[in-house]
Amino acid sequence: MANFYLDNKDLQFHLSHPLMKKIIALKERNFIDKEKYDYAPLDVEDAADSYDKVLEIVGDICGNIIDPNAASVDAEGPEVINGHVKYARGTQENYDALVKAGMIGMSLPRKYSGLNLPIVPYIMAAEIVSRADGSFANIWGLQDCAETIHDFASDEIKDKYLPRFADLGATAAMDLTEPDAGSDLQAVQLKATYNEKDGKWYLNGVKRFITNGDADIALVLARSEEGTTDGRGLSLFLYDKQDDAVKVRRIEHKLGIVGSPTCELVFTNAPALLIGQRRMGLIKYVMSLMNGARLGIGAQSVGISDAAYREAYTFAQERVQFGKPIIKFPAVYEMLTNMKVKLQAERSLLYETARFVDVHKAYNIVAEERKLDKDEINDQKKYQRLAEIYTPLLKLVSSEYSNQIAYDSLQVHGGSGFMKDYPIERIYRDARITSIYEGTSQLQVVAAIKGVTTGSYLRQIREYEAQEIQADLEYLRRILIEMTKAYEEAVKYVQAINDKESDNEFLDFHARRLVESAGNIIIGYLLVNDSSRDNEYKYSAEIFIKKAYAENAEKTVYIKHSTLKDLGIYKQ
Repeated sequence: MANFYLDNKDLQFHLSHPLMKKIIALKERNFIDKEKYDYAPLDVEDAADSYDKVLEIVGDICGNIIDPNAASVDAEGPEVINGHVKYARGTQENYDALVKAGMIGMSLPRKYSGLNLPIVPYIMAAEIVSRADGSFANIWGLQDCAETIHDFASDEIKDKYLPRFADLGATAAMDLTEPDAGSDLQAVQLKATYNEKDGKWYLNGVKRFITNGDADIALVLARSEEGTTDGRGLSLFLYDKQDDAVKVRRIEHKLGIVGSPTCELVFTNAPALLIGQRRMGLIKYVMSLMNGARLGIGAQSVGISDAAYREAYTFAQERVQFGKPIIKFPAVYEMLTNMKVKLQAERSLLYETARFVDVHKAYNIVAEERKLDKDEINDQKKYQRLAEIYTPLLKLVSSEYSNQIAYDSLQVHGGSGFMKDYPIERIYRDARITSIYEGTSQLQVVAAIKGVTTGSYLRQIREYEAQEIQADLEYLRRILIEMTKAYEEAVKYVQAINDKESDNEFLDFHARRLVESAGNIIIGYLLVNDSSRDNEYKYSAEIFIKKAYAENAEKTVYIKHSTLKDLGIYKQ
């Protein structure tokens, strides 16, 4: 029997990270739930053991149900019947198995029938599901919407809708984009009108490219303020499918993630409930929602990367050419080595980011029950800042690595990989969307560049630099220190020209190079720290840092030899 958690020691390694003790203590609020719920943990060790058991259940379902169904789901896909979505047979079977196992609403508090899981084990479950089937991860992972409801909705809304996730297995969707409002959500025009007579909101208009668009519970971004044209006129609403006022016009025919229905929706006087305050829909609530989604895409990317690497490794061991398995050829085993190094690198960044988000969000929950002291407030602000700058970096790096690993895996397969007989053909198609949706790689750079210009990445790099490591890793730290110095000089060079020209064009031009340079140093330190905890990661740390050193040097040379004339032939 396959188990996608037990066969992955990297997950078990990251679940035992030292910061998890702090996360568990904050999340469990000194374990007060043990008085009310018989399944609540008694202490840190009990909580860690429960996470391990939950992930083992997810791993079993993924290995024995979701993964075997992936090919048929990709071939069959969902369909529209009488204005509503019908999942592929395998998709429904997958979801039913997870609902039966209690794996919906996992991160919700126990008062709403959830498991009160921290972000780290929840994201691990998302990675495992994504390895089994990247398209199904979109459906299962949208339970993230429950977090936004929990964080911002009224108690009345929370009490009514949150238990539906765990108790009934409710599906969810984020209804944000429209035909003329993709990345630019300020352009959303779906209209929300308040009826004074019955005291209800009604939604009218069209949404497009909505993942799992016919979900039971949808969070809808709509224009509530008549006469407005920007984000300040938008509010967030909850729509309940039971009201049957939204029809699926069509399901998009996509390159990949075929099992996940991407819908065009028509709202006709659809009753809805306001989440939080008017005008804060995009400015506050959707930004929080999308940051959670980007963390989820990070997990999806790592899961797809893992699946692609495993397919390449297995094929290379079994495929014999010129009298020996192709894994024996340097050209192939170098590719496999680099794939594994990238996989471990993006996974380390994923769980570092998840830990930062965990601490920040846990403090928010504690603050609802009592006043935080000065040290706790400072700690909360620190982890919030780190979560904000690491999330776009994670989305950028993991999605790009996912595409690179899938590409190389197909290459290892040769002509066979181009055929639908092998899973890599589907995995390759599924990987492509990760660097596009929930904000393209280019938009992640726009968000992440703040970590460069404010010095936030550099400050965190200095913290990593000061941490104790094993003596035999010191030479890797010296390389990273040298890389950091070059990075600082490149940032100063760009900022000097930027200040001289009084605009951000030169900074925007080099933003990706600067963000990726910072990311390489950060990931290098993460792998060094991993190696200090387990020497098996040393080889990956060595290879990653050596290659990152060369990549950063290339970026720095280009930056220092570039001028405003290099901005492009299409510059107006």
